[in-house]
Amino acid sequence: MEYIVEKIGMTRTITVPASAVTLVRIVEAKVCEVDENKRAIVAYPKGKQSNKAIEGQQKKYGLTAEFNKFMTLDVANAEAGDLDTAPLADATIVKSTFVSKGRGFAGVMKRHNFHGGPGAHGSRFHRRVGSIGNAEWPGRVQRGKKMPGHYGVDQKTAKNEIVSFDAETGIIALKGGVAGANGAYGTIRIVK
Repeated sequence: MEYIVEKIGMTRTITVPASAVTLVRIVEAKVCEVDENKRAIVAYPKGKQSNKAIEGQQKKYGLTAEFNKFMTLDVANAEAGDLDTAPLADATIVKSTFVSKGRGFAGVMKRHNFHGGPGAHGSRFHRRVGSIGNAEWPGRVQRGKKMPGHYGVDQKTAKNEIVSFDAETGIIALKGGVAGANGAYGTIRIVK
């Protein structure tokens, strides 16, 4: 079973020893259509975007104007209606998928955790890449060489243990961290 969630932020448990947890809230979603493999078209609210295509889908499935985003998920529902969150009460481990924070164009020390050169005066090699290839053989830069470039805005999946689930508010406490900024939307999938 998969669910659309919004990341609230991180905190810690009050147990001894305390453990870091990420709080995520289940986004209110409507199941529009379910096929025989339990794959469903799910509508959920995000922002105020609207166009003719979205309005057509809302009319087709009898949705209000706030449900303006659509996604395909594995669901517990057998038919259209509100998304069934009952399986989360028994779940212990989930896989959370979010898009990581964007860091723009980053150097090798930030992007790949390179050591860097000496920081003292006289050195001309502080935060640079260093040598990137050999002269005679292979006489080119090898494919996959770690170099500066665009860092972040990648889809990251992490396996997290469920510490607690509040069915009333739809808030789940996941052990450890998940990628993305606070307020970011992602998905969680129950691992059997």
